Amino acid sequence: MPLTLVRGFLTGIISGTTLCAFIVGVVIEYVPLIITGVGLPIVYGILLYLAGAPRRAREAKIVPVVALAKIESLRAGGTETGDIPVDLALTVAPDGLATFRVKITHGINLVDIPNYRTGDVLVVRYPPDRPWKAEVVDRPPPSWERRAAEATIESAPESSLVQEPPEGCGFAALAVLGFLLGAALVLFLFGAELFAPETPARTEETPSSVTTSSSGSATVDVDRSLLGEGELRRVIDSLAQTADVSQVITVVVEDRRLTVVFAPTGAQVPRFDLRALEADRVPALVRRAKATIDVGEPQTWQVTIVPFGTAVSTRVIVTGPDGSGSLADGG
Repeated sequence: MPLTLVRGFLTGIISGTTLCAFIVGVVIEYVPLIITGVGLPIVYGILLYLAGAPRRAREAKIVPVVALAKIESLRAGGTETGDIPVDLALTVAPDGLATFRVKITHGINLVDIPNYRTGDVLVVRYPPDRPWKAEVVDRPPPSWERRAAEATIESAPESSLVQEPPEGCGFAALAVLGFLLGAALVLFLFGAELFAPETPARTEETPSSVTTSSSGSATVDVDRSLLGEGELRRVIDSLAQTADVSQVITVVVEDRRLTVVFAPTGAQVPRFDLRALEADRVPALVRRAKATIDVGEPQTWQVTIVPFGTAVSTRVIVTGPDGSGSLADGG
């Protein structure tokens, strides 16, 4: 039926979209997509239920056929409750119609199991257009109870077994096509994030060059501006691996150069440990100086850091077309 094929196609789309959305959402760490993947089948199930309401209402108005049926075989399944599901193979003998076989599952209480034996006659009912939906009438009217007790039913041939019609190859093909289209839709919308090259983790880079002079100074030239986030701290840490930065008397910071002067051996002069410098304050101080000192458009800047008693004094000199100016920070 066309509606069955449409349902198969939509079910495939929902399945493909749900699975792909959940996986892609986890991979790219996008929570709304994960929620979509979880919630979409729930919404689809609700819509299917609502869409089937008119059909269920029509089916409820159909008067079921009540008939006698002989048990051909029965097999009990496992359960944790008092009722166990029992698979029944029945020969159904509707009044005025040919007998046929049907297989159903019926819940029977453990106490009542001995009352169901092969060859017994039961009362069943089923929709006229869907005999495979037959069900046992547990408490039939007295008249049907008497008929069941007195009836003798010949077994119908196994070839007369009625079953629910299969969905067919068209249903399966459209379901697969819908699954692929649903997955492709998610990949198309989020493929850029999913297949984007992974940004390599930023590693600490060594300075371009380090030159230590015999007079007790060190100059570090770098490829990037020392105003960048964390750049000055990385250069200081790198220099500390090759020189003793605990005896520093002067530090000069320029855009891409760091110059450090060390205290002479035995000299009684103020000094400080370069590793204790609050490096993150230097870029902020430079930006404040460039914004507040009126020298035209600033072209160059230089930060000088020297020990002053127990503190460290920082001074920024900014040079532009209108001259130069300075801004001090007592640190």
